Amino acid sequence: MIALTVICCGTELVLQLTDQGLVGAPRLRGLVYDYGAFWPGLLSGWTPNYAVQPTLMFLTYGLLHGGLAHLAVNMITLWSLGGPVVERVGARGFGLVYAGAQAGGAVVFALLAQPFPPMVGASGALFGLAGALLAWNYVDRFTRREGLWPVANAAFWLVVLNLVLWWAMGGQLAWETHLGGFIAGWIMALLVDPRARDGAEDAGDTP
Repeated sequence: MIALTVICCGTELVLQLTDQGLVGAPRLRGLVYDYGAFWPGLLSGWTPNYAVQPTLMFLTYGLLHGGLAHLAVNMITLWSLGGPVVERVGARGFGLVYAGAQAGGAVVFALLAQPFPPMVGASGALFGLAGALLAWNYVDRFTRREGLWPVANAAFWLVVLNLVLWWAMGGQLAWETHLGGFIAGWIMALLVDPRARDGAEDAGDTP
């Protein structure tokens, strides 16, 4: 998580400085988006700026953000959700869930988003972390024969959050990425650690 935070914050800091004309070229943000954002059209015939862009953009888009507010919300969310994931499956498991969710978010965005706008931000991976935590909560509660209402309730409020954000942002919300990230995160969680945990187990053990 530290490395992700440093890269995301460092990148946005440089772009903020160039936006203000303090260093570098003022058009740097647009250039970085051209080369690092997720462009669905590159998967359907567009000419890439460099040979591996259609593949590498699945990684780079999650390291870019649309401004300080976007960055701050995502970094706060990363640390609030990432900690419990690391405690459950360790750093390696966290990396697998995060990467899988980021890729899944991009795939669903490419399939559903119309027209083809560029997409940046870590929120797909972050919704994947939420999906992972809910998946483990589901498995734990189902195994212990506890009620599943808390899982359903949390999922409901995630849907409400997306609806509110979509409305507040005038429809400029990549909800497709959130959906894909959540689904991929749920699946990755069960692949990384399908076992139920009881209260006596050390949550920091890796599978």
